[in-house]
Amino acid sequence: MAKVLLKDQTNDDTPKIPVRSRIKDLPLEERPRERLVHIGSENLSAKELIAIILRTGSVNRTALDLAEGLICSFKDLRGLAKASLAEIASHPGVGQTKAIQLKAAFELGCRVLTTTVAQLPSIKKPQDIYDLLKVSFMDLDREHFKVVHLNTKNQVLKVETTAIGVLSSSPVHPREVFKEAIKMSSAGIILAHNHPSGDPSPSQDDLLLTTRLQNAGEILGIPVIDHVVFGASRYISLKEQGRIT
Repeated sequence: MAKVLLKDQTNDDTPKIPVRSRIKDLPLEERPRERLVHIGSENLSAKELIAIILRTGSVNRTALDLAEGLICSFKDLRGLAKASLAEIASHPGVGQTKAIQLKAAFELGCRVLTTTVAQLPSIKKPQDIYDLLKVSFMDLDREHFKVVHLNTKNQVLKVETTAIGVLSSSPVHPREVFKEAIKMSSAGIILAHNHPSGDPSPSQDDLLLTTRLQNAGEILGIPVIDHVVFGASRYISLKEQGRIT
């Protein structure tokens, strides 16, 4: 007699394959990449940063799961950084490609840490600022306002452009000037901008802006050391003119 299957019965004994777990199945506010965009990389855990580098997980394990497993297997983040390529690749679900990505990321971090301050240009006088920035100001048809960030030894940490356009019609706001300085713990800043006319003589707007930024710097404890105005193959330093003390 043939076996009759009831409606709710099945003769399929094939083991069920679990659904692959993916980071994109997580709520947006829990995904590492989205969290980095909204709250900054400095606020992410080591596990989340590693998951971003890994990009994808493996069957039944998200990139976050792999990241957590790696940190546990090698005791901590330092242990993972010291592990060999083969050791990382042999971790379940990682493989050669992900291991290479991790080793490259750790190597970049090491190179940042081993960059010596001796490699940073040092500013001792206004001419040094002119030599540092003259090429970047060459042949510009609009005013560019730059901020040079210095450490306690007057070595350049970073040069950033905070405004483009005529300063009188597009005011430079202290918030934009000091935002990066606060973030980098700059010991002081030097202001610099160009006059497309070729005449570096400071305008009344230049002087008013300098005073405004000096006052903001005093409140924040980040002094404005100088403001250098670039012209055609020459410059004027407001510090040398006695307008900045």
